Amino acid sequence: MPVIGVVADDLTGATTTGVLLARSGSKTTVCFNTEAAIKSNAEVPSDSLLISTSSRPLLKHEAYKHVKEATQVLKNMGVQYFTKRIDTTMRGGVGVEIDAMLDTLPENTIAVVVPAMPQSRRILVGGYSVIDGVALTNTPVARDVRTPVREGYIPALLASQTRRKVGLVSLTDVMHGVYEIRIALMDQITQGKQVIVVDAITLEDVSNIAQACLMLDNPILAVDPGPFTAALGYQRGLIHREEPNIPQTDATCAEDKTVLVVAGSATPVTKLQMDTLCQDPRNISISVDPVLLIEGGDIADTEAKRVVGLVKDYMANDVRPRAILLETALHGPLLNLDAEDAKRKFVRGESAERINAGLGMIVSDIFKQIGHQRFAGIFATGGDTMVNVCNQLNVSAIEMIDYVIPQSDIGRLVGIFDNKMPIVGKGGLTGDEYTACKIVDRLFLEACRDK
Repeated sequence: MPVIGVVADDLTGATTTGVLLARSGSKTTVCFNTEAAIKSNAEVPSDSLLISTSSRPLLKHEAYKHVKEATQVLKNMGVQYFTKRIDTTMRGGVGVEIDAMLDTLPENTIAVVVPAMPQSRRILVGGYSVIDGVALTNTPVARDVRTPVREGYIPALLASQTRRKVGLVSLTDVMHGVYEIRIALMDQITQGKQVIVVDAITLEDVSNIAQACLMLDNPILAVDPGPFTAALGYQRGLIHREEPNIPQTDATCAEDKTVLVVAGSATPVTKLQMDTLCQDPRNISISVDPVLLIEGGDIADTEAKRVVGLVKDYMANDVRPRAILLETALHGPLLNLDAEDAKRKFVRGESAERINAGLGMIVSDIFKQIGHQRFAGIFATGGDTMVNVCNQLNVSAIEMIDYVIPQSDIGRLVGIFDNKMPIVGKGGLTGDEYTACKIVDRLFLEACRDK
């Protein structure tokens, strides 16, 4: 029976929190939806169970419904401690999703919102979110096409989304330590605040906030990107301190295999990483035409067959590639996907969905025709790309293991390939120019775990 239950608004967010728990000794499974969670809980017992509701871009009433359902599923399983996993940039209807969980949990539950992830230089000061030294509203992520963030003062942002009163515990109280934080939280509760934002700039701050919360009489709903949830788990004695979970072996057992890299992200960071990866002559890049995937039907099938054929040819060589990169947006002109939607009279986002679904279909066909045993693992950059790859492989859950760097998370696909296929998911803005190389190296090492 899971003790910790987390509801996340997207898959990569779930894996980011899940891997912090996994690195702290908790057997952790991330599920793509509530149905997968019910199935996984029956088949793969976990200490921590995380459900992705994919609710970040949804309308308010739809997001509320999905989050409330996921919370009820976890509650029915006997989960004791709950988290609403949020994005560090506060995208989506965070306040609505907090309401959905609080409406399902005991009436006196308090939502403590700690949006900081100091290890990724994402902090909260005076109620304002600061991302890598830049105010949230000045970051490119805040201008996200699907879920823009126009308010950087988090108490005001949440107040516009939740039915409940919102409070703030400032850095002044946090810097004075555990007991001052407790007094400040109690003061906010006395004022009728049920959603309380707390400043934090260091992991020590996050730890102190967790200790203070456990001194309260009220049950706590953690609302955070991961560190606060992990700190609460540690303070409750459920997990140990976070540490790397690196296989105690070398990568020689997988030296005849290949890593399959699927790049669905078009960010400059991803392009730089993939250019660096392909500077190694052992790695091969194959461009997939995104327009053909958008067209769908026989046109997309023909393009998929072409790509799979190229992969088969490379894998038939005496010396196989160390990594094969499939990419749709790293060479040539960058598609305006909104324009592609308009031209075809698609609903907004359908062109992007078709591209990612096409990449997932290609990966599935590669494994069917060549055999998954010949691959050391999968590296998917772009959250939607990872979801579609897993969907096409009929995978709906991942057992988390570790991260290569923060927010580049490694796990194993559950329910397929004997639960031994490693996969790394990475957001398009994460890492430096060498991150892709590090991930490929780690997948070879992970393929030899327990060998």
